[in-house]
Amino acid sequence: MRIYVPATWPMLRTLVKTGVLDPIGGTAFALTPGLREAYTSGDDEELEYAALSHAARASLRLLSVEFGLGEDSTPARRVVVAADLDDVTLRPDLDDGAVRITGAVPFEAIAAVHVDTEEAEYAVREAAGAVDAADLGDLDAEFLVGEAEDHDLAWYDPSEVAYLVEG
Repeated sequence: MRIYVPATWPMLRTLVKTGVLDPIGGTAFALTPGLREAYTSGDDEELEYAALSHAARASLRLLSVEFGLGEDSTPARRVVVAADLDDVTLRPDLDDGAVRITGAVPFEAIAAVHVDTEEAEYAVREAAGAVDAADLGDLDAEFLVGEAEDHDLAWYDPSEVAYLVEG
């Protein structure tokens, strides 16, 4: 199953050093039956994009925590790692597209890495500070999150990740 793991820049650096990605809490997103039912229309490609978008919002939440801990040197870029794994457990109690994986994601299972460009950093930093309020229904905060989500994530081949984080 193709999964989308929310991540951050420091997690990418660790992936380059160790060859594995450790998802926070084992949480990822995928095109699950629940996600398919939540949308009234859309082909598999559009629904996969929805799963990736759920992971991108979760990446904002991770950035919010990092910035809250004073990790201001972390680039304000959403990161989503797409991987293919078989051992996945559905987690509809968390989200329609949420899944749980056990253990780390080996580099060999990674299909692509999606990362914000530098142009998105201001909007992403603002959105990371507002994502919790947006989740609670604050319309001004949702606007800030929407500003970040208006930026498309760039696609990288796994072989390019080392150059990306070193550059």
